[in-house]
Amino acid sequence: MKLSREVKTGIIVLAGIIAFIFGLNYLKSSPFFENDQIFYAIYDHVGGLQPGTQVSINGLNVGNVQDIKFKDNSGKLVVTFSVGKDFEFSKNSVAEIYDTGIIGGKGIQINPVFDEAPRAKSGDTLISNIKPGLTELVQQKLTPLQMKIEGAFSHADSLLMNVNEVLDDPTKRDLRQAIAALSEGVGSFKESAKELNVLLSNNKEQLDNSLKNVDKITGNFSKLSDSLAKAGLGEAVTNLKTTVERLNGILAKIEKGEGTLGKMAHDDALYINLTEASRELDLLLQDFRLNPKRYVNVSVFGKKQKEYELPENDPASEKQN
Repeated sequence: MKLSREVKTGIIVLAGIIAFIFGLNYLKSSPFFENDQIFYAIYDHVGGLQPGTQVSINGLNVGNVQDIKFKDNSGKLVVTFSVGKDFEFSKNSVAEIYDTGIIGGKGIQINPVFDEAPRAKSGDTLISNIKPGLTELVQQKLTPLQMKIEGAFSHADSLLMNVNEVLDDPTKRDLRQAIAALSEGVGSFKESAKELNVLLSNNKEQLDNSLKNVDKITGNFSKLSDSLAKAGLGEAVTNLKTTVERLNGILAKIEKGEGTLGKMAHDDALYINLTEASRELDLLLQDFRLNPKRYVNVSVFGKKQKEYELPENDPASEKQN
């Protein structure tokens, strides 16, 4: 199949345009035609960073990554990147690799430092840092959780094995019987609840009357309380309390032997004398009843009274003896 001259010309022009675009992009990433500063940073890994990636300061693009190559046999990587001369920062500034998006992609951002250190010049090697991405942060958080979950599953497996060892056939049978008995108890409770509901329904009127009576009794007690309060019950209780306190004081004095009653209560000699006096008075009355002539002389018509003869069993004589 022969191509016409127009088609050939169109292909050549298209190829030239494509070559021009690729060349322009290459020249943009090359410092050859740009008056930019060149800096270096050394990383253990770059996480997929590619040449031509933009370099930013505070979110503003100020340069591009020029080259990435191994430093030596240690495996460390030297990243060469350009930064425009419009922005100056300290030599202590940090060149940090970060995630440019959630899906992926890496970029370099310079965290500028403004201190008394010398200004960063073209050819300097800046301090490097790698900012953890979202995936790495999730992995850092999920790894301990994963270990805990695995440990929990392991403990659960051990627990199930122990439960299986404990729940042998007799234990399982007893457990089934206990559950069956519990089910029967719940059924009995339901039947009792039904009977209680029927009983309450049948005696609803009586219960209402009882509650009304209780309400009346409560009202009567309230009225009685008001009546007692109005009748001066509080004053009477206060007076009774005062009287009881005074009585306690008197009893305390008697207990200590103070006053007449106290002395009588604690004086044994007085008790003995009273006992003896009571006994002698009893003997005197008895002797007066048995021997009235001994104490009273009555003369009728001038007749001389006979002399009193002391009886053989005289209580007074016995007392004297």
